[in-house]
Amino acid sequence: MVFITLSCSKNNDKQDRNPYLTDPVVSLNLNLNLPEYNRLKFPGESVITSQGIKGIVVICVSETQYFAYDLTDPNHVPSNCSRMEINGPVASCPCQNDENEYNLINFGRHTSDPDGKYPMQSYRAERNGNNVVISN
Repeated sequence: MVFITLSCSKNNDKQDRNPYLTDPVVSLNLNLNLPEYNRLKFPGESVITSQGIKGIVVICVSETQYFAYDLTDPNHVPSNCSRMEINGPVASCPCQNDENEYNLINFGRHTSDPDGKYPMQSYRAERNGNNVVISN
């Protein structure tokens, strides 16, 4: 007797998985009462931490909504130049001839080719009292 098991899924994890990035363990608790994180109380403000692949940027969208993304450019292998720079709500890769830019408010999507390029690697960001908890 032979049994065959089939499963259907809308998303193929291997196909959707970014081949350039790893999944580092991330666990941060940012206390908004501390001076280095106080600015996260204000919409549009962001802070950078040292966890993740090349660091993590956390941006305040509203009093209750935060986004957190890895600062490595998701569209090439991490390298010496692939740590992105933040200018307002935009992250850009400084590698020569790269010109990759991502919108931090629009789910880390590529600004000029949102459907053709990988978005920034995101992490869970939740406000809990006076703390913003970042994890995966």
